[in-house]
Amino acid sequence: MIVTNPKYITSLDRVSGITHEESRALARVDERYAFRTNEYYNSLIDWDDSADPIRKVVIPDVKELQTWGELDPSNEESYTKAPGLQHKYGPTALLLVNDVCGAYCRFCFRKRLFMDINDEVTRDVSEGVEYIRRNRKINNVLLTGGDPLVMSTARLESIIEQLRRIDHVKIIRVGSKMPAFNPFRIINDEQLLEMFSKYSRAKRRIYLMAHFNHPKELTDDAVKALGLLREAGLVVVNQTPLLKGVNDSPAVLGELFNKLSFIGVTPYYVFQCRPTAGNKMFSVPVEKAFGVFDEARMMCSGLGKRARFVMSHNTGKIKVVGKTDDHVFMRYQNAAHPSNRGRFMIFNSNPDAYWLDDYEENPDGLDVEGAFSCIGAD
Repeated sequence: MIVTNPKYITSLDRVSGITHEESRALARVDERYAFRTNEYYNSLIDWDDSADPIRKVVIPDVKELQTWGELDPSNEESYTKAPGLQHKYGPTALLLVNDVCGAYCRFCFRKRLFMDINDEVTRDVSEGVEYIRRNRKINNVLLTGGDPLVMSTARLESIIEQLRRIDHVKIIRVGSKMPAFNPFRIINDEQLLEMFSKYSRAKRRIYLMAHFNHPKELTDDAVKALGLLREAGLVVVNQTPLLKGVNDSPAVLGELFNKLSFIGVTPYYVFQCRPTAGNKMFSVPVEKAFGVFDEARMMCSGLGKRARFVMSHNTGKIKVVGKTDDHVFMRYQNAAHPSNRGRFMIFNSNPDAYWLDDYEENPDGLDVEGAFSCIGAD
């Protein structure tokens, strides 16, 4: 039975699907990386299937202890301009408003925020808001963290209200996995929906950046929550990393794209899994991941094909455009440095590459400008 006011679980001993022996074996993982889930999300797990994709999202695994990656692989901290405020691309700013989520994804690229060493999140957004007010080129702000929808409606409204006073901020984005983790946060809170309706205006919309990783997460309750958000005036899009054992098959990813498009949610970004510490078990090589992504898109109508496959690299957001047997083609969609904006890149194929840094650019003396003019910009 689904609990409509699910309790949060922060101890492995309280997860009914895990034996005492399993809990003891996972203690070392729990000591290193924070654990949190809830009764609703656990109800989606087939506990008889050790490879269940929902289980992989939230239940620790000893493979997380493999030495690999960094806690901040995209060097986000270097783009911090004020407490809790990141500014990497001209028109977009990020406010890290919370360091708690409805559950903790095991593949989280910001797991550092849930550790004692974290000082990137702030409860007081005033300096960040003032930075945004002074920088008129910023026209959209992403509220993230942590999950903004874990906060009280009153606190979230206070932040949104401050941003709505800034005329040049036209878009407010809220990054949240709560529609998947706990849709009752939305269904049961009329004040939240009224608040969104108040501040999502005809020419200044609020976007909900949802995080559905697998079709199993799109339950009737999740679909209801998404519908209520859309009725409140929000534009809802979805993004997910491509994850080994979760959605790394064309059939699963294609089903996710289709189901999202059926309910009016735009498939937005599919991310290459960042080389974050603890994430080796989830990572798929770039070219294999792109092949899965490309084949999944072929299963969809044009509406389901809107997703783009990207890497959030230290230097910018890089779209994988295509590949041949010998080469891989990429383009900067956003760049931290002006010299990289729109830059097109050709690499020798490297089936073992997991990140941009594993490639060498412009192989075999190919004419990058010529290739760019043939393939074109999107």
